[in-house]
Amino acid sequence: MNFNFFKSKTNKQTIAFYNIENLFDIYKDDLTRDTDFNPTSEKRWTIKRYNNKLRKIGYAISNIGRKETNSHPAIIGLAEIENEAVLKDLISSKHLKEYPYQFVHYDSKDERGIDVAFIYDTTKFKVTNSESFTFSFTEADGSPDYTRDILLVSGLFLDEPVHFLVNHWPSRRTGDIETEYKRIAASSNLQAIVGTLKENITNAKIIIMGDFNDDPASNSIEQLVANQGLFNPMETLLSIDRGTTSHNFEWNLFDQIIITHNFLERQSNTLRFVKADIYDADFLKQMDGKYKGTPYRTYVGKRYKGGYSDHFPVYMILNKK
Repeated sequence: MNFNFFKSKTNKQTIAFYNIENLFDIYKDDLTRDTDFNPTSEKRWTIKRYNNKLRKIGYAISNIGRKETNSHPAIIGLAEIENEAVLKDLISSKHLKEYPYQFVHYDSKDERGIDVAFIYDTTKFKVTNSESFTFSFTEADGSPDYTRDILLVSGLFLDEPVHFLVNHWPSRRTGDIETEYKRIAASSNLQAIVGTLKENITNAKIIIMGDFNDDPASNSIEQLVANQGLFNPMETLLSIDRGTTSHNFEWNLFDQIIITHNFLERQSNTLRFVKADIYDADFLKQMDGKYKGTPYRTYVGKRYKGGYSDHFPVYMILNKK
């Protein structure tokens, strides 16, 4: 007897987010500050190193959520990509070229020239609209300080309308407290976009993803979740020995996926939340030394390590049945 006949039909899909640590091509761009990433720079960013990075990132992406779905991810949000050319190279790289991936990308005004992007399986997601929201902050001298755009991609995910927002909020490089106001402002900007979607679309299904440079318990994230009535399934994942990125031997969970509550509703033939997790497979980790267990990076400072990224990906499983 075929017992599978009695099982309800399920369609599990992976949504992922990955900060891939400076995916730059090897060519100098006079419009951005990319001087570290060319063959003659101190980092010696060569075509061999670039191709190695593409291969490794492609392999990592292809395996996110595979244990749960037995398939490649349907949607991947990315941070720290330089331009459209590197996205084309990535989706045509060794471990991704067999999948029907396309992408949405806009050039931002970020001074380092790094953007966010959205990759999708064209057999599972159909883009109906996309938009990039530009934000800046005012420096002490009155000049604008541009950060990464917020990318909105709306479409039909397994024939169901879903809206994705991809983020990469201002870093903590010059101090957590000193830069917090920028992430609070980014949170307010994102909340305004979410609020507009909710006002214009009845029961809008929204998935927010990104490197927020803040943890789930940070003010910027707590305000976003509380003010917009969202659900953050990643709140419980951060611990003393687990996160998505590590600094001074302390873990952070800067990379998160946050959703509207309608993904939790029990309705037939709709996308429903199953689980969220960090994709921290052993091959993505430093295997020895004092940093054992932390992300296996491409560079540490100017020193080439040949790894994947300084962040682990995060992912969420949705089911439609």
